[in-house]
Amino acid sequence: MPTEQEGPNKVACGVVAILLGTLGIHKFMMGQTTAGIIMLLVSLTCVGSWVMWVIGIVEGIIYLTKSDEDFYQTYVVEKKAWF
Repeated sequence: MPTEQEGPNKVACGVVAILLGTLGIHKFMMGQTTAGIIMLLVSLTCVGSWVMWVIGIVEGIIYLTKSDEDFYQTYVVEKKAWF
């Protein structure tokens, strides 16, 4: 019988990354506070907001295309913060 894995919701994090990736909210949802603060601070610059927007979209797509097991292993167990 499969058990539910603890951790952030993959779909919620992916959608938030695509819609609000510039602000780094998806990083905070995943418990990656340092990465979230970095994204938020960099997005306050003119060029940085464009860069963080692209990163948010790419990360959102990556989150949504990973299997549940891969997402859990990569972002909860290994605590990978970027891509």
